[in-house]
Amino acid sequence: MSGARRADLRPVIRLRSTAGTGFTYVTRKNRRNDPDRLVLRKFDPVVRRHVDFREER
Repeated sequence: MSGARRADLRPVIRLRSTAGTGFTYVTRKNRRNDPDRLVLRKFDPVVRRHVDFREER
């Protein structure tokens, strides 16, 4: 499995906070398992609480 093919299946995505702070997490996701936009509940250190983080490409 070459590097280019690996990047196609598991692209690097940014998760931006819905609290409006502009804080982001960077992660990889599997396109086969999660073809649509990812939403994860993670900690936002700016507002110091857990909020939804939405995928942006």
